[in-house]
Amino acid sequence: MPIPEELQKAWDEAVELTENNEPGKALDVLRSAWELTENEAQRSRTLRYAADAGTELGLIDEPNQKRHWQKAHKNYSKALAFDPKNKETRRRMNKLASMMDEKAISLGLGVRMFDEGNPTPMGLLAMMVSLALVLVSFKLVADFLAEDESNPIVILDVTYAVDGQEVKGQIEIELYRDDAPLHVESFVSHVEDFRYDFTEFHRIIDGFMIQGGDIEREQGRGGYSAHYYGWCNGQQLPLEDCSLEDWSVPYEHENGLKHTAGAIAAAHAGLNTDGSQFYIVPDDGQASHLDWEEGKDCSQESCHTVFGYVISGMEHVNAMSEVSTDANSAPVETVHLVTAQLKS
Repeated sequence: MPIPEELQKAWDEAVELTENNEPGKALDVLRSAWELTENEAQRSRTLRYAADAGTELGLIDEPNQKRHWQKAHKNYSKALAFDPKNKETRRRMNKLASMMDEKAISLGLGVRMFDEGNPTPMGLLAMMVSLALVLVSFKLVADFLAEDESNPIVILDVTYAVDGQEVKGQIEIELYRDDAPLHVESFVSHVEDFRYDFTEFHRIIDGFMIQGGDIEREQGRGGYSAHYYGWCNGQQLPLEDCSLEDWSVPYEHENGLKHTAGAIAAAHAGLNTDGSQFYIVPDDGQASHLDWEEGKDCSQESCHTVFGYVISGMEHVNAMSEVSTDANSAPVETVHLVTAQLKS
């Protein structure tokens, strides 16, 4: 498939900006170029250029070098996920990993624990320790949260089209960690590991919700919890019997939070199968049938965990909920979640 002319121009501009010590501008160009990609090879190349820019940005902005390089390494990893045989991408990723090792900068939890989906020896040890800690740490977590009562706020940078014109916006979401500690922990970890960056809102139903967060396939068939909570695709199993793609967050839907306007909730395929996918309810969204209530059998009827609410940017949620969709509720023009980050 030929490369779209505008995409090639964006790549060339980004490379030139990176070489001219303007990697921040290169990243802006590549974010806008993402919607021009038409296949996995083009997405892989776009992510590689973004990783190149992030690597250079870490050299220039030394106070924030760790964050820039960890994100760059994550983008190289994502590029390889789209195009695993690309030797140039792997070479550049390995070079960055060596630079990070020299500065004692960790590659990030997901990379250190897994190598292309397989647990490393250190990863196995870390997971065993983590599982043991989960079983005994609820009181410690509660004590910690009592000392810091503020809720985390996540900023989603999104792009979508209205009447053929691109719209860029920000959505700020307050996460209620006292009410849904496991869902918030998993969501925040995915944000911190940049897993939501360059994903899509793949399912949109006007008057109901907008859904995204598939960190694996972007089309609603993937996504896992950031940590292992003892649940594997709805079943309680030992860690060694569960593949990463089946890691699940157990339900917390009895927390009293409801599907009112602006609610963010966990998407799932059945009880205790919550992963990375989520949805947001617009102002006119009718989603109260997904609430838990006394006497409701959630093994037979769907109950979903609400774990936060939009505090700014509802105009974008509402506009995104009204984009044109096909017969499968997929947007005709891609709705992008460009970046997700914690508000400092």
